[in-house]
Amino acid sequence: MEKQVAIQTDTITLGQFLKLADIIQSGGMAKWFLSEYEVFINGEQDQRRGRKLRIGDVIEISNIGEFRVSEEN
Repeated sequence: MEKQVAIQTDTITLGQFLKLADIIQSGGMAKWFLSEYEVFINGEQDQRRGRKLRIGDVIEISNIGEFRVSEEN
């Protein structure tokens, strides 16, 4: 099941997204997390914590789930 994660801006970095989605506790954990888990953005593997995500992007993380970046109402 896909979980929606709402953002207030046009873009968010992958590291910020992981924290906002409650996948990691702090931004400092992003580098470690991305080295341990396969992350796919719109079907393409990407491990860069600075990768810009936009509204509508789908993030799949092995053994964790699927997320969609949505606009905050």
